[in-house]
Amino acid sequence: MKILAVSDRVLDQLYSPHVKENFPDIDLIVSCGDLPFYYLEFLISALNVPLVYVRGNHDQGPQYTADGRTLHHVPGGQDLHARTVRMNDLLIAGLEGSMRYRSGAPFMYTEPEMRQQVTRLVPRLLWNRQRYGRFLDILITHSPPFEIHDRPDTAHTGFRILRTFMKLFKPRYLLHGHIHIYRSNTPRATQFEETAVINVYPYRVLDYPTSS
Repeated sequence: MKILAVSDRVLDQLYSPHVKENFPDIDLIVSCGDLPFYYLEFLISALNVPLVYVRGNHDQGPQYTADGRTLHHVPGGQDLHARTVRMNDLLIAGLEGSMRYRSGAPFMYTEPEMRQQVTRLVPRLLWNRQRYGRFLDILITHSPPFEIHDRPDTAHTGFRILRTFMKLFKPRYLLHGHIHIYRSNTPRATQFEETAVINVYPYRVLDYPTSS
């Protein structure tokens, strides 16, 4: 399965009538947040493939299209926050948002609040293990794990619970956004135990072998 993962920045090379020519073999789009819904809807339509996504800390309130439609979710996409899905033979789960740096704002969590969100996933992960022999293949998040690709300011500090998640449930990949990269020597991929943690900003194409 070929995956187009995107986050945080609208790119002309993707938001283009030629995107299908430039990315002809995509099977799935993954969004790690902070992207306008019209952009994600365009990618679904242009590439004619499914989309799974989580929201970022800037995905607040309704969004609007050029023709005036109000969007509260991505048309045709699946919001995976605290949920899992099986697509072909791939098990995917999601966790939205960033560390809380403003009181009352949506899509922001304290560390204890994010632990609660992870707890919501556990029953389905255990079911996956019983049914498919593994907990999860890919976890998509907006924020990175603590001390992996994160930054010292509160808004960009990663969640400690994500490190625990990887130790317990062993996904092959954790895909995140939120951390903008401006220098070529900034790490984009880090191995943590059995999980490859990848910052997909602003996009990344991944090949994931599946049995179907």
